[in-house]
Amino acid sequence: MIWCAGWELAAAVSNAGGLGLIGAGSMTPDILREHIRKAQKATSFPFGVNVPLLYPDSESIMKVILQEGVEIVFTSAGNPAKWTSKLQENGIKVAHVIANLKYAEKCEEAGVDAIVAEGFEAGGHNGREETTTMVLVPLLKQKISKPLIAAGGIGTGRSMLAAFALGAEGVQVGSRFVVSEESSAHFQFKQKIIETGEGDTLLTLKKLIPVRLLKNGFSDKLEHLIAKGAGVTELVAMLGKGRAQKGMFEGDTLDGELEIGQVSSLFEKVLPVSEIIESFLLEFSESFEDIRKQTGIK
Repeated sequence: MIWCAGWELAAAVSNAGGLGLIGAGSMTPDILREHIRKAQKATSFPFGVNVPLLYPDSESIMKVILQEGVEIVFTSAGNPAKWTSKLQENGIKVAHVIANLKYAEKCEEAGVDAIVAEGFEAGGHNGREETTTMVLVPLLKQKISKPLIAAGGIGTGRSMLAAFALGAEGVQVGSRFVVSEESSAHFQFKQKIIETGEGDTLLTLKKLIPVRLLKNGFSDKLEHLIAKGAGVTELVAMLGKGRAQKGMFEGDTLDGELEIGQVSSLFEKVLPVSEIIESFLLEFSESFEDIRKQTGIK
């Protein structure tokens, strides 16, 4: 959710009954501090911050989180043991995002409060194993004792119900909220998502850090480099031109990086967060009732 999840989106999600998250991956420490303070003014409900641990500013980001009284942190893209104890010592709940059993077990060892099981349908950085949400969640349910939050492909109330049936105790939603009025994504990126069809995303950069993108001119260039046998240095140089900011925040849908999940093909229009969450809950209830009638369960 880099470049898409600022204070306005986080506060709107929390005000509508979810747990909003500020995406710190695209923020400097000072900008994050500003977003946290604005969110604190905009909602009286809990919200959290997502911190990709591979980013060079992660230590400074954590200092801001500790100073500003954030109650919940979702860490990702790194070792959960690095910050979990320190955050918990300061009264902060910690969830960590993983894509396979190996790292889920590391989460348990680190003592996180919850684990986000993210299938490879998800947008953005992803797992090399390409394990789907429908396989990953029940696998972890068998092996892991920590609460599970399903992510990847969760874009409707019906998919939320499916995640609960698989063993999740919560869901994390990204792509659907990118296409919200409160998202900080550029309107041209939102429109590009609305126009997305089945098969219009791809998982690429598996030599570096797997990432799911919308297909466009930038992704074509990446695939060309990969097909030529480009090494890590050349791929990093390609990414190091502010491609994500250019695409998602500034709206260059041809030559920018556009991170989004497979589920984006379901979205038909930009909606306010309150309507998105209301539709989730309504479809969840209606789908549950349909299943009850179909199975005869009372």
